[in-house]
Amino acid sequence: MTDTVVVGGGLVGLAVAWRAAARGVDVTLVDADPGSGASGVAAGMLAPVTEAAYGEEALLALNTLSARSWADFAADLGRASGIDVGYRDDPTLLVALDGDDLAAVDELLAFQQRLGLDVTRLRSRDCRAHEPLLHPRVRGGVLARDDHRVDAQQVVRALLVAATRAGVRLERQHATALDHADGRVRGVRLAEGSSLSARQVVLAAGTWSADLHGLPVGVRPPVRPVKGQLLVLRAGRDEPRPVTTVRALARGRTVYLVPRDDGRLVVGATQEERGHDVRVTAGGVRQLLDDAVAVMPGVDELTLLDTRAGLRPATPDNRPLIGPTELDGLLLATGHHRNGALLTPLTADAVTDLLTDRTPAVDLSSVDPRRFSEVRA
Repeated sequence: MTDTVVVGGGLVGLAVAWRAAARGVDVTLVDADPGSGASGVAAGMLAPVTEAAYGEEALLALNTLSARSWADFAADLGRASGIDVGYRDDPTLLVALDGDDLAAVDELLAFQQRLGLDVTRLRSRDCRAHEPLLHPRVRGGVLARDDHRVDAQQVVRALLVAATRAGVRLERQHATALDHADGRVRGVRLAEGSSLSARQVVLAAGTWSADLHGLPVGVRPPVRPVKGQLLVLRAGRDEPRPVTTVRALARGRTVYLVPRDDGRLVVGATQEERGHDVRVTAGGVRQLLDDAVAVMPGVDELTLLDTRAGLRPATPDNRPLIGPTELDGLLLATGHHRNGALLTPLTADAVTDLLTDRTPAVDLSSVDPRRFSEVRA
């Protein structure tokens, strides 16, 4: 018998397990290969400003709060694990390649300014002053001072160490079903045939969250997979290296380039509705390289280290599912789509508050999982 089972070992699940165990909760985390899902592919952009979208002001509010907590979260995690997670608070550039792209950027800028976000319009030469490797054709852009970055893979490694040190037990296999009776969670069943009894279960399994057998119809999370492919490149010792995180509109498509301190450059990401297909495709690689080279010509001289594909868990309204469900003892922490890394601190602390019978410090009403219950009943 354990007090709490966390199903899913990505950024969110690991962070929930670590934070809860640090507060004295008896936690078992179930995942066959922690960090191998979307978290293993995430570029680590912490971008509440450049991800801001019309009609998603409630999500922006949560993204902004979580972004502000990342510095302390990274410091806490570094102390708990001894691992530098690559949190860097330098700003992000949003740039436009052609006239149509610039019109779209200016429209987004006006929206950001109406919301009071810290953004500044830049001319072409100002953009290149922040990132000298940008193509001279870049027409202009926006400096987003509150958009930062982290090395998501280092965060996963650090969370595994911190969670283990805090007393979290790792059950390295798949959870196959939820056990419940009389309107209350009883635990989970595991792939090898055994069961884990628990008073509380946190479902943080990303795109697989809806596939757990035994979930009542009104509780099953409405998540779908959105595929993203990305590239990892590296500059040689004497080659010029990008220094600024760049998100670009290139002929109507979005591409981002995220530098690492060791000379790597992460280029991403496609958005594809292809079910659970995680193949890296020639077309995806070509699209990313074409767009990246158009924005930053030197990219075509870098070494291609790796290609990856992962699945982001998306919901019908693009907001995550964080909090209790109508099944007593079952909490959801899934559906974060493009904001998994960004929302990790907020989600972990809010869910830990709920697990320990405290009121979360943030308003979770906009991400309450029960908002879909009536629709699906």
